[in-house]
This record gives sequence, C-alpha cells and structure tokens, in this order.
Amino acid sequence: MGKSLRNTILTNLGAFLLVLVLEILSIWIVKDKIGPDYSFFFHSLNYTIYIMSIIWVNHFLLIPFLLDKSYYFLYAVSLIGIIFLGSYIKARGGDWGHISKLFFFYLYTTGTGMAAFFLRRNMRIQRKNNEKEKLQRELELNYLKEQVNPHFLFNSLNSIYALSRQQSEETPDVVMQLSELMRYQLESAKNNSVLLRKELEFIENYVLLEEKRLSKRCAIEFLIEGDTSDFIIAPMLLIPFVENAIKHGAQATNESSTIDIGATVKDNKLYFNIVNSKPSVVFESKRKGIGLENVKRRLQLLYPGMYVLEIKDKEKVYSVNLTIDLIK
Repeated sequence: MGKSLRNTILTNLGAFLLVLVLEILSIWIVKDKIGPDYSFFFHSLNYTIYIMSIIWVNHFLLIPFLLDKSYYFLYAVSLIGIIFLGSYIKARGGDWGHISKLFFFYLYTTGTGMAAFFLRRNMRIQRKNNEKEKLQRELELNYLKEQVNPHFLFNSLNSIYALSRQQSEETPDVVMQLSELMRYQLESAKNNSVLLRKELEFIENYVLLEEKRLSKRCAIEFLIEGDTSDFIIAPMLLIPFVENAIKHGAQATNESSTIDIGATVKDNKLYFNIVNSKPSVVFESKRKGIGLENVKRRLQLLYPGMYVLEIKDKEKVYSVNLTIDLIK
C-alpha cells in the first residue's frame, strides 16, 4: 500500500470516528426520547454514515471532477442535489419540515467537512511546493558549483600557458601547485561547506601561483585577520572575486598594478574585500565571464538575508566588499 493511499485511508477513518463521536455526544442528551428498542449508539452510527457519505461523494467526485475543473455552477447544483437527496432518503419521504431540517443539518456538516478538506489540501499543496522549491534550489546550486570547476581550471591553465611561453624555470613548480589547488577543489566540491581557514589557504596558494606568472608587474597583498578556525563557508565562494581582480587588473595590462585582498573575521562575520588597480587603457572583452554572476547567484541561494555585497567600479580602481554572517 502506497504512502499516499495509506494517509488517505487513515484521514478518512479519523474523520468518520470524529463525526461518530460528535453524533454520540449530541444524541446522548436526548437518548431517553429514542425508543427503547433503538439504541442511541446505532442511531448515531446511522447519522454518521449519511453525513460521511455526502462528504465523501463531495470530496472524491464533485470536487475533483467539477470544482477543480472550474464548473462552479454545475458543482453547486450537484452538491445541493446530493444533500437534498440524502435528506429525502433519511427522512424516508416524510413531511417537508423534517426534510428541510435534515437538509440544513447536512449542509452545515458538509460545509464543515469542506473547510477541513481545503485546509488539509492547501497544507499538502504547500508542502509539495516547498519540496519542489528545495529540489530546484539544490539542482541550481549543484549546477552553479559544477560551473566553478571548469572556470577555475580555465584561468589556471592560462597562467601555466603564459609561463610556458616565457620558458620559465618555475613552470614545473606551478604545475605542481595547480595540481594541489585542483585536488582541494575536487575534494571541496563534494561538500556543501568547508572550513573558512582552508578556503583562505586555498586563495593564498592561488595568489602565490599568479604572482609567479605576473612576475614583478603586479604587487599582490593578502592579509588575514581574526580567528578563522571555527567557521565554515560554502566552497569556492570567494575565489571568483580574486580571479576577476587579476583578470581585469594585472592581466589586462603590461603596466604596474596592485591588488589588495583582505579577510577579517569579527563578531561572527567575514569581511572580505578586494581592491585592484585598473589599467589606463581598457580593452572591451567580447567574452562575458561567468564567475561573478555565478557567485552572486550562489550568495542569493546560500546566504539569503545573511550577506551584503558592494561592488564599485571607479575610474582607477575596482573594489569588492563582501560581508557574510558566518556559521560555526
């Protein structure tokens, strides 16, 4: 038996028992007026069967086949007809006064049952929507995380390619450094979070790799302040800002350039800032990068209401200031 079917059976059984208990309590008061040969328990059961029959016809036939398909007038007529038919059968074709009393009684109980039905259905729909939203969020995050790997590898291979063209003796060492960086990236990609300390070490090693490629034409400063050992962060979240600073700062010119990177942990917050100089002549690239858009979307999904990102593009400098509420 499926979970959905089992829940439906249990729900309807519970509703039946609830109506039966209410009927027994209401008839208990007038039980002495019921004939001695007719137990008030069976009298209550008889009323309960009629009430639940109308409610079930409404829930399982009229609502799904008429109301949910927007046949509102036909639904209203059918519901009133079913209630009237049930009242007529219960009254055994008696006088109209008895039938009308039963009609309004069944109309009230059916309305109460509908209210409970729609409340339960809305809760179920909301739960399904939340599950769909959570699944969609996980799929999107996985997609964004997968994009980071080739993007980072592409930038790193460009660095090695530049060194190889210079026939630099440091090329083998840089290849080894890249392998260590890629190992960390592949391992961190398996997790939803990593130690902030490890992530900053990864950025520091990446900066050292880029310094070898850029030689003396770029001065990179990386300063870490505060205790980073007890906090976690989403993997590969900060590196796109560093890549962007190098790509559009030092890499875009042969002029001397500077990149200042700071990471400060204070009051359970990470203050991450980068300021890079801009070349005097900027060539517009035809190719749009995905790094910054990727990290912006990840911040929205992973840290909703928990971060502040400020990016300023001035004439001579480009700055990024990111504040994140950290989790231990």
